[in-house]
Amino acid sequence: MKLNARDARAFFAKPDPTRAGLLIYGPDPMRIAMRRQEVIAALIGPKGEEEMRLTRISAADLRKDPAMLADAIKAQSFFSGPRVAFVEDATDTLAKTISAAMEDWREGDATVIVTAGQLTPRSSLRKFFEGHTIAYAAAIYADPPSRDEIESDLRKAGITNISSDAMTDLLDLGRTLEPGDFRQTIEKLSLYKLSDSNPVSPEDVAACAPMTSEAAIDDALDIVAEGRFSEIGPIMTRLEGQGVAAVRLIIGATQHFRRLHAAASDPRGVEAGIAGARPPVPFMRKDRLSRQAKAWGAMKLEQAMKILTDTDLQLRSAKPTPDMALVERALIRLSMMNRR
Repeated sequence: MKLNARDARAFFAKPDPTRAGLLIYGPDPMRIAMRRQEVIAALIGPKGEEEMRLTRISAADLRKDPAMLADAIKAQSFFSGPRVAFVEDATDTLAKTISAAMEDWREGDATVIVTAGQLTPRSSLRKFFEGHTIAYAAAIYADPPSRDEIESDLRKAGITNISSDAMTDLLDLGRTLEPGDFRQTIEKLSLYKLSDSNPVSPEDVAACAPMTSEAAIDDALDIVAEGRFSEIGPIMTRLEGQGVAAVRLIIGATQHFRRLHAAASDPRGVEAGIAGARPPVPFMRKDRLSRQAKAWGAMKLEQAMKILTDTDLQLRSAKPTPDMALVERALIRLSMMNRR
């Protein structure tokens, strides 16, 4: 049977041991691994592996010895409890082997968990699990975690008191971080708030979030917008070391100053302009961007955007000037403008 996204999340959290097996497939190995770990842990518990109730079988080993899976399904452990036979990185070449091993599955046998990469609708492995009466197939796509998923992860980490602004920031992080990094952020947040009964705040989230290249670019743009020109050299060296391209930096700067200009020109006031920005400004940055927009004013921001546009055109020309040097010069000019 085929599981939709909602039913799959429910099954991962609380799998039914009377089901013969589960195929988890998709394009992102990290997301597949996380879901596989979750469902296996839910089936056999924290001591399942040390009690030898988990049998791991690689695709290569199963090709060499097709009887391995059938033996693992029927094998008995010295310890009581549910068992799992896990086949990793399966492909369609193993579809017949897996289907033959599961043919005589009976309740009390090991649950078969199979992981695979991206499978087309014509995949024989996918067709077998989707057509099985007591086995499931679940596709895992590279979508950001939903609010329900994040709330579930927070509860598992022991975090139940979180402000709405902090939740908004976590949703933003979920869209930018890799799944493993996002899970580590939540784990770090649970330790950070240990024995602290106050609600999780945006500042708490910021303290636990990893420094991504996007965050480093935000730091650089804050330095420029606040006129701290002496700090531009070191932050540019850091960005270049992280592999940030000059074009990406100039695009980010243009978006930043365009947002400030829209806020400074908003007839309702700067705060209203920042609050109504699209995409939304993260809560923890609203006050800072409001201060920047007020300090610059609409007229100076128009001049800043002209400098950025000219720099963007120079980057796309055939001139031999090094790209990062060109961008650094433009950013220094901008930072000096805010000091006049």
